[in-house]
Amino acid sequence: MNIKNIHIGNLIQTKVEECQIPIERISRFLNRPEDEVERMYHAKSMDTDVLLKWCKLLKFDFFRFYTGHLILYSPGSRVDNTFRHKGETMVFRKSIYTQEVKDFVLERINTGKMTANDVVERYKIPRTTLFKWMKKI
Repeated sequence: MNIKNIHIGNLIQTKVEECQIPIERISRFLNRPEDEVERMYHAKSMDTDVLLKWCKLLKFDFFRFYTGHLILYSPGSRVDNTFRHKGETMVFRKSIYTQEVKDFVLERINTGKMTANDVVERYKIPRTTLFKWMKKI
């Protein structure tokens, strides 16, 4: 999976084939003609409303690929933004790293394309987090 260059149509087509959903059912669910559904498989991007319908039909969160892209390729945020105050109590954010992001990073390390230090520097993943992932495999 190439998180840097997402081709959402290919990802949807792969999931449709995996779930073995007939195109007639897809066409009815999306309220689109079959030829338009076929064109969606070749689309690099699509409207979020349409993508949300695909997510519901296939019971899969396709937005997670874009989240992974943002985590890995967007500029880092401020360090003091790790928690938010909600009333009197602090609410820490949950893990923002999807399994796809973890797999992508670990694959880069395991294949020798990057070292752990390279990953920490480039993607701004905390060193302790990265080493916990590496320890689990």
